Amino acid sequence: MELAWYALLGLFFAAYLVLGGYDYGVGLLLARRAGAGTGRAALTAVGPFFLGNEVWLVATVGILFGAFPTLEGELLAGFYPVVLGALAGVVLVTAGVQLRGRAGGEATRAGWDRIVVVGGVLAALGWGALLGGLLQGVPLTADGHVAGVGHVVTPFVAATGLTLLTLVAVHGATFLTLRLPPADAPALARLARGLVPAALTAVAATTALGLLSDRVRAAVARPTLAVLLPLALVAALLVARAALRRGRAAVAFAATATALALPAPLVGAALWPRILVATGDPAASLTVTGAAASRPTLALLGWLVLPLLPALLGFQAMCWWVFRGRIDGRAPVYW
Repeated sequence: MELAWYALLGLFFAAYLVLGGYDYGVGLLLARRAGAGTGRAALTAVGPFFLGNEVWLVATVGILFGAFPTLEGELLAGFYPVVLGALAGVVLVTAGVQLRGRAGGEATRAGWDRIVVVGGVLAALGWGALLGGLLQGVPLTADGHVAGVGHVVTPFVAATGLTLLTLVAVHGATFLTLRLPPADAPALARLARGLVPAALTAVAATTALGLLSDRVRAAVARPTLAVLLPLALVAALLVARAALRRGRAAVAFAATATALALPAPLVGAALWPRILVATGDPAASLTVTGAAASRPTLALLGWLVLPLLPALLGFQAMCWWVFRGRIDGRAPVYW
């Protein structure tokens, strides 16, 4: 039962990274004050999906709190700089997008745009650093608690944060290629293709740092899965770049979505059966079973999640169906 909940946690977080990822990626593009894909048109393209995408984060946090209370406590205590940074980013993006449309003038809207950009950067860096910190291992005290927060200030953790940031940027630009009018698509496709080399460089740097890190090598229980992650990311990015060059925006978007969906489940699978690996003494690590709630609690939560999952999937499918296709001049202005 613990394995099922662990898999569900990874899948929900992966869905959030895919769906929330293009929200933050579109927000990052607001830093471009000229050209296609900026400002109100970009936010109108993402508008129908924006708040629905954030529901996946709420669901992920709910599973973490209910099914893995010990893990939740250790993540908040041992990773609070990156977790708080990520959550602050989510709040800034949400507030900035909501309030931008109510701004009085261009200067005020530009200020809210900058807030959205900062929020997108914080969210992407924070969630990437969290995954990197888990993959790197953590120092545990004798009573099993994470010791301090110094483990989040390492080159590998920083590189994983930057990698997720570049993936989110590519994903957001690809999303706009799929959603904005055809006249804007070529410029956005060029932008997305231009971001792919930065993402590939970040993946390569993170992989090199991981291979050179004794802590990462010791923490990973299944090295094959850990090596599969960068290979799959590179393949997905190359497919996206080729598809963008051929004008196949839907294929490119599927590829960038795959790139953002892979890290959470593959990191979890590479660490299994441990989730918080103790540096120096892997035997003292916190296992998934040890972090999980009791069997009766998990069974009770199952009855709550059974209707939740199809409702979330149905809502997401409905949104994509109703708002399918590109926006045009007649599209409603959301922000």
